Amino acid sequence: MASRPRVIIALPELLECEAVADWLSAEGFEAVRRPNVKAATNELQTRPFDLLIADASLALPHGLHVASRTRRPQTPTVIIGEAGVLSESMSRQMICLARPVERTLLVCTVSLVIADGRPVRCSERKPVHRFEALVNGLPSYIIDVSNEGLRLEVPPGLRSVPPPYFNVRVPMVGIAVTVQRMWARKLSEGAAVTWCGGALAQNHMKAARAWLAFVDNLPKAGAPTVDSVQIQ
Repeated sequence: MASRPRVIIALPELLECEAVADWLSAEGFEAVRRPNVKAATNELQTRPFDLLIADASLALPHGLHVASRTRRPQTPTVIIGEAGVLSESMSRQMICLARPVERTLLVCTVSLVIADGRPVRCSERKPVHRFEALVNGLPSYIIDVSNEGLRLEVPPGLRSVPPPYFNVRVPMVGIAVTVQRMWARKLSEGAAVTWCGGALAQNHMKAARAWLAFVDNLPKAGAPTVDSVQIQ
């Protein structure tokens, strides 16, 4: 696995800062605790990072948001604050999360922002018919594929958001690969179905070659059906 994405956490309330750091660390991020303006500013100016999470009281009047944008102009700052403080006047380069912060929402937000800034897919993405697959044994559907990964539709289940690394098995063609979750989101507000994007990771050569053959032989959505697809 490549170096872990570095997330600077500028939250002055100790328990909240520790909780956010623990959540992100458990999901494979490098959580850097910098709970005050001086420490956070120094970190932003001197070391590489992928994302800033900051309390509203520190990000705006003290310029942490500006410092972050100076180093990473295209990456939004994740702002945490009370609902009444997160006004509509904030710029589009801010993603606002109201307290109390919920773990799944925070992790999904961070994953989406970093995935947007670190595209993994190099080859063309191929939309496909909803192709049956098993995600850690849970019935799911493949929505599109590329040589490097896939997008999944995960129905409601014991865990609708897959863990950071998970197994995808396609019984119809007899292949199985390990996938790193890059992002996950609900199809719409209140929807039970989740979409998840993943990149192939930590696979043996045989499994990787089988996946490439699968992608190559699988027709795009709208093309003739693929009842005869076989993987050698």
